[in-house]
Amino acid sequence: MVQENPIIKQLATIREKARQGGGEARIEVQHKKGKLTARERLEVILDPGSFEEYGLFVQHRSTNFGLEKHKAPGDGVVTGSGTINGRLVFIYSQDFTVMGGSLSETNAGKICKIMDMAVQNGAPVIGINDSGGARIQEGVASLGGYAEVFQRNVMASGVVPQISVIMGPCAGGAVYSPAMTDFIFMVKDSSYMFVTGPDVVKTVTNEVVTAEELGGAATHTKKSSVADGAFDNDVEALAEIRRLVDFLPLSNRDRAPTRPFFDDPARLESSLDTLIPDNPNQPYDMKELVQKVADEGDFFEIQKDYAANILTGFIRLEGQTVGLVANQPLVLAGCLDIDSSRKAARFVRFCDAFEIPILTLVDVPGFLPGVAQELGGVIKHGAKLLFAYGEATVPKVTVITRKAYGGAYDVMSSKHLRGDINYAWPTAQIAVMGAKGASEILHRADLHDPAKIAAHTKDYEDRFANPFIAAERGFIDDVIMPHSTRRRVARAFASLRGKEQINPWKKHDNIPL
Repeated sequence: MVQENPIIKQLATIREKARQGGGEARIEVQHKKGKLTARERLEVILDPGSFEEYGLFVQHRSTNFGLEKHKAPGDGVVTGSGTINGRLVFIYSQDFTVMGGSLSETNAGKICKIMDMAVQNGAPVIGINDSGGARIQEGVASLGGYAEVFQRNVMASGVVPQISVIMGPCAGGAVYSPAMTDFIFMVKDSSYMFVTGPDVVKTVTNEVVTAEELGGAATHTKKSSVADGAFDNDVEALAEIRRLVDFLPLSNRDRAPTRPFFDDPARLESSLDTLIPDNPNQPYDMKELVQKVADEGDFFEIQKDYAANILTGFIRLEGQTVGLVANQPLVLAGCLDIDSSRKAARFVRFCDAFEIPILTLVDVPGFLPGVAQELGGVIKHGAKLLFAYGEATVPKVTVITRKAYGGAYDVMSSKHLRGDINYAWPTAQIAVMGAKGASEILHRADLHDPAKIAAHTKDYEDRFANPFIAAERGFIDDVIMPHSTRRRVARAFASLRGKEQINPWKKHDNIPL
C-alpha cells in the first residue's frame, strides 16, 4: 500500500477548510438569512467549472487583540477569475462567515491583486460585497487597505467595466469602493449601504431610523440613486449581472460582443404610427417604442426606479449593444430635472468611455420649473447632461417623436452637440416653447382677447409645431414614418460603425460636478 504524501494531505485539508469558510454553523446562519455563501455566489454567476481561485492560502498576520487565534485560509474574501458566457471576468466575493467578511490588510491585498489583473488583462471586475467593514483590530492597516482599493477603482474607471453587487452589509468606508464603480446592484431586504449606521445617526442627530430605511435597497434605488437596481434574492441578482455583462465590452480597447439575433432589422411596426396621441398634452409610454425598436424587444434598464421621467439602459440592434436614453412622457410629462439629468449624464459618459453607441429618443417639453429645482442647482445638473452629450465621440442617433422645446431640445443629443444622424417623426414639434406660451409672450397686447390669442396660437402651431423648419436648416436629417423607426435607426448605426472622432488634447475635462 502506497503511503499518502503528507504534503498532499495537508493541501487537501487546507482546501477543505477554505471551502468551509467560517464553518457549518455560520454557513447555516447565512442560509437562514436567505443569503448564499461567497463560494455559492461564484458558482451562480460564473460559467460552470470556469473559476480559477487566487490567494486561497492567504491569512492575516495581525496579532492584535488575540487575532492570531482566529485565522482562516483566504482571510474572508474569495478572489479569482472565471468566465461569463465564455468571456473573461475577474471577481472577488467577500465571505461574511469569516470574521464578518471584515477587510484586513491582507484581505485588501487580495482584492487589489484582482483589480490590477483586470486592468492589465482588459477584463471587467465584479465585486460581491458582504462585509461588516474594516477589521477594527487591525486599525489603520485596515483603513490603508480600503484606500488601496479606492485608488484602483479610480485608475480602473473608464478602462474596464466595474460592477458592484451588494449582498449584505456595506457600511463606513466600504461604501466608497462600490460608489466609484460603474454599476451597483442590491438585494432587497438583505443588503444595505450607509456611511454611518442607525446607532451613530441616533447618537449624533437624535434621528431614529432603521438600517433598511437608512440604506436599504428601496432607499438607494428610489431616493438616493446610489444603486442602479435591486433584485428579490441572490440568485436573481447574479443572473441579471450575467445578463448585463453580456451587453458590455471587456475593456475600453474592446467592442461589445455581437450576439446572434433573430429579428429582422427592416421590421416595420405599424402600431407606432398611432403611438402619439392627438392631444399634445396626453402622455404615452415611451417604453413601447424602445421595445419595438430593440432586437427581440430586449431592454436592460438601468435605474428603473429613479427619475423615471427619463429611461436609460441597453438594447441591441442587429446583435450589437446600443445605449438608450429616452424621455418618458408618463412621468412629469418627460421634463428634464435635476435627478433625470444626473442619471442620464452618468449613463452617457459610461457609454462614451466604452465605445457603446447611443440612441436618444426625445419627447421633452423643457426643464422642470420650480423654486426647488433652481435652488437645487438645476442649471449645473442640466449642464452635466449637456456636457456628457457634447464630449461623447461615439455614434449618436437621435429620434424626436413629439416635443423638443427650448434648451432641452439642445441638450438631448441635438445636431448642435455633434449628433451624427438626427431623425424626427411627422408629429415632432421643435420650437423655443409651446405655442400658447409663445403666443402670450409675442402678443402680450392681445392678452385681454382670448379669440386673438387663440388665432395667434394656431398661427404659431402652423409655423413651428412640425419638424420642417428644423429640417430646412439641416438640424434634422430626415422626417421618418414612425413604423420605419427600427429600420432607419439600424441603418444609421450600421453606417456609423467606422466613425472616428477625436476631442482636443487635454489632461481631463472639468465636467460641472
